[in-house]
Amino acid sequence: MKGGRADWRTGGMAAAALLLSASPPVRLSAQSDTLRAAAMRIAQTRPDSARAMMRRLLAGLSPQDSLYPGALFTAGMLAPDAGVIATNLQRVVVEYGRSVWADSALVALAKLYFAQGDPAATIQTVERLRRDYPDSPLRARADLTGARAYFDMKDETHGCELVREALDSSGSDVEFKNQVSFYTPRCAAAPVVASSSTSPASDSQPKPATSAYAVQVLAVKSAAQVDEMLTRLKVMGFDARVVRDTSGLFKIRVGRYATHEEAAQVQRRLKTRLGGQPFVVEEP
Repeated sequence: MKGGRADWRTGGMAAAALLLSASPPVRLSAQSDTLRAAAMRIAQTRPDSARAMMRRLLAGLSPQDSLYPGALFTAGMLAPDAGVIATNLQRVVVEYGRSVWADSALVALAKLYFAQGDPAATIQTVERLRRDYPDSPLRARADLTGARAYFDMKDETHGCELVREALDSSGSDVEFKNQVSFYTPRCAAAPVVASSSTSPASDSQPKPATSAYAVQVLAVKSAAQVDEMLTRLKVMGFDARVVRDTSGLFKIRVGRYATHEEAAQVQRRLKTRLGGQPFVVEEP
């Protein structure tokens, strides 16, 4: 245990089972629901058998089959280590972003990153769910995980914003409401984030130029290398893009962050997962 969180590197199977059993209901077909329930029943006593069952199922399904993303999700959550869990969940998000499993995969990824002690990755994942799936019934769950990550990064303002949103969306779930309410005392004095809408008077005022930070991963002239690296980064859950300079180089960069420290945290994660020499750059 580290800081009260499960060690996903040594306890991936147990943590995965806990996540699945505790996940809120998602919008599943009857077949997908039966599949998930059967795999989890077997996993309680025979995890190797459950994994083998999912491997056989995936091998027999076409990737275009409607059951495939649910099987991929379940196989990932039953995996014995955090790396395989993350890879499968990221595949669900990237390859099956319109399936009913995509938002569930993002919530599970956020919980995984938080358990690993990576608040920057947690926040990136939560904000992606909020941006891409604003009407997801799982948004409140993601908000709570994101709030805890913001608090770990000493960002009380954004953490409390998510706490308020999670509380407003908790509905009749008393247990979840109690979990969110635990954080409300620390938010009593926190400033409320200003609305994105502004008055005409404020719009007329000149805004100072601001810079952002990104992490540069690669600079090459080959479009094939660019495609390969973009695919790898997207499967890993990073927000990657290409910038082309006047010399003709394709520069692959990840994210736009408000502070150098945020970008540096992502740079360290990229170096660990990809190798190479990623570095922080300032962008206008």
